Amino acid sequence: MTGRARLVVIGGDAGGMSAAAQARRIRDADSLDVVVLEQGQDTSFSACGIPYWIGGLVGARSDLVARTPAEHEQRGITVHTGTRAEAIDLEAHRVTAADGRTFDYDTLLIATGGRPTRPPIPGLDAPGVYGVHRLDDGQAIRAALDDLPTDRTPKAVVMGGGYIGLEMAEVLQARGLDVSVVLADPLPMGLLDADMGERVCAGMRAMGLTVHTDQAVREVLTGPDGRACGVRTDEGTHDADIVVLGLGMGPEARLAEAAGLGIGVTGGIDVDATMRSRTHPDVFAAGDCVQTHHRITGEPVHVALGTHANKQGRVAGSVIAGRPARFAGVLGTAITKVGPLEIGRTGLCTTQAEAAGFDFRSDVVEATTRAGYYPGAEEIAVKLVTEAASGRLLGGQVVGGLGAGKRIDVIATAVWAGLTADELAGSDLSYAPPFSPTYDAVAVAARVVSRAERG
Repeated sequence: MTGRARLVVIGGDAGGMSAAAQARRIRDADSLDVVVLEQGQDTSFSACGIPYWIGGLVGARSDLVARTPAEHEQRGITVHTGTRAEAIDLEAHRVTAADGRTFDYDTLLIATGGRPTRPPIPGLDAPGVYGVHRLDDGQAIRAALDDLPTDRTPKAVVMGGGYIGLEMAEVLQARGLDVSVVLADPLPMGLLDADMGERVCAGMRAMGLTVHTDQAVREVLTGPDGRACGVRTDEGTHDADIVVLGLGMGPEARLAEAAGLGIGVTGGIDVDATMRSRTHPDVFAAGDCVQTHHRITGEPVHVALGTHANKQGRVAGSVIAGRPARFAGVLGTAITKVGPLEIGRTGLCTTQAEAAGFDFRSDVVEATTRAGYYPGAEEIAVKLVTEAASGRLLGGQVVGGLGAGKRIDVIATAVWAGLTADELAGSDLSYAPPFSPTYDAVAVAARVVSRAERG
């Protein structure tokens, strides 16, 4: 890129703003204009924090905003809020906004994010049904909770048992609601193996949540006022004063597809490791709208996580500004909690390993998060998936009490680095009674695998 050029970014959250900020850090305002179009009023906000704001653990909406439009402007990035990109003309290098304004570009970065899954269920668009995607969604749910009846215990139905579903079930219960989680799947947390998902389901029921499995919602019921008052499944009906959607997220790539950009098999924008479109070299994309690749299998995947969005945006911003960079793929590492139960996963579960054609084994170890004699020791289950012939770690899962969840990062690091179970078992992990037994549960699980392989 030579001379003065213009970068236009569509989308002002993680992927878009990390790209804009990185490009601006590398290239000064005399050589590169950076313009961001954001359809909402907020930039650089934490969607992952919305459930905790709803639950009162985060004090204010502004606490979830890492950097405001004004702060970006101070750093030399022009931000147009309330500006929805409606069309992209790839030949003319032009973006047209819904209000008719046009923005010419030399390089375009698309960061339109994810689109919440909304199956064609009658009543799903009724008042009283809420998604959890943007800060305005959180504001609407908070307002709805403030208006719930006080002469009885209000009821909530959460549709879906993934990360958002579990987190919303927890915070709604903490707000005093009687919460039912309704799943089309046999268990919550479908990215876990069944034996680990059963532990999650048991933990949810132990904390007082009602979990209905294998019950796809056929209809959202509405009352005389038109508002949602429950859901109907093939097994019956479940009353609700509020219905919350936690059905997952797909790529929001409709704008890119309409423009003629290449779309991958996952439905995300098809990009290479530099985040450049494979079909149009002047276009980049980052975040939940793109298709990426799995680090172990090399297969195309779509994983909607803020960690990836920020890394991808930084890669794109670097390349756009002339500095080499590449995105190294994903393992799908994730962590969440529901009540006292912490849940983590990384890499391949057994069904994914089988689908990828690996000859693998899996092992589960039960231990404690601290030395057994130390107060507060909690149960933890660690599951490792390894390649049978080599012992190479393919994935892992963790379910347990306080202190269990972040152990998934040790496993993720080992999987990322291509370590074997034997190498992980021999690694130098920390020990003190308040934090782990002499042999941490992760090390014990790795040792069990390595012994079995030698045997």
